[in-house]
Amino acid sequence: MPGGTQTEKAIVVQNLSRYFGDFRAVDGISFQVNRGEIFGFLGPNGAGKSTTIRMLNGLLLPTGGEGRVGGFDIIGETDQIKKHIGYMSQRFSLYEDLSAQENLFFFGGVYGLPDSRLKKRIHELLSLVNLLDRRDELTRNLPLGLKQRLALASAIIHEPPILFLDEPTSGVDPISRRNFWDLIYSMAEQGVTILVTTHYMEEAEFCDRLVLIYQGRIIAQGTPRELKAEVREQILAVYPDNLDGALHLIKKLPQVAEAAVFGDGLHVATSRPEEVEPAIPEILAANHISLKRRIDRVPPSLEDAFISLIERAEQQA
Repeated sequence: MPGGTQTEKAIVVQNLSRYFGDFRAVDGISFQVNRGEIFGFLGPNGAGKSTTIRMLNGLLLPTGGEGRVGGFDIIGETDQIKKHIGYMSQRFSLYEDLSAQENLFFFGGVYGLPDSRLKKRIHELLSLVNLLDRRDELTRNLPLGLKQRLALASAIIHEPPILFLDEPTSGVDPISRRNFWDLIYSMAEQGVTILVTTHYMEEAEFCDRLVLIYQGRIIAQGTPRELKAEVREQILAVYPDNLDGALHLIKKLPQVAEAAVFGDGLHVATSRPEEVEPAIPEILAANHISLKRRIDRVPPSLEDAFISLIERAEQQA
């Protein structure tokens, strides 16, 4: 993806905040998104991701700070912003009693596309999201993965240069999630700027750059590789025959900074691996838990980075 000079910034945010009473949903965050970039907003539920998206879309006024989307101010030029962005929210805004094609006609009309252009655009999008053969089917009868694709088509029918995707693949199966990301890649290759919020680590790996937001604050930002390089501990891959039991025991070891389930095993973070490597088999064997293979030292995953950075932020707080 292309890098950006100052004139190539699609989104610029400076000290942006949003309070709800005494609760700081978003607390003084700053970041920039280059044009044509897939930019990930990563964080647990309730971290402030959706609140930030709504401020950038002009749907929610900030308490403080400033931001520009496509060169337009998020406070004084919200009408212009809405014309230049596509937005796919966590809850699909599709009409269940309309067909896939009728939904696209409706959203195209909302954006003021002339009939001649709209008909051509609907055919393009139905082909793009592989819904041509189901264009007359009621939306309520479509599987979740196809509804997701239709929601994306509705968000980009007016060909916006900037696209916001708020937890777009929540609840869908891994294959549908991968197919959806193929669509995202194809749009980014055409120069569309995409800001996507997610709590799926495998999706975060697909982004050019990421910010990690926690309790309303950005605690790290960079490429996936740069965030993984932030992990200071050594990661041990452990494969016990009792995951839950082993996790509970390993977390008790004083030399272990953090441990979590990772696939069919555990990732154990420690700054003293030479002590932990013999201690793990010993404590597991004492509790009648066996290892299915030897303990390996592995590079940190993005999930390891996520856990490590949040742990670090909590210690600093």
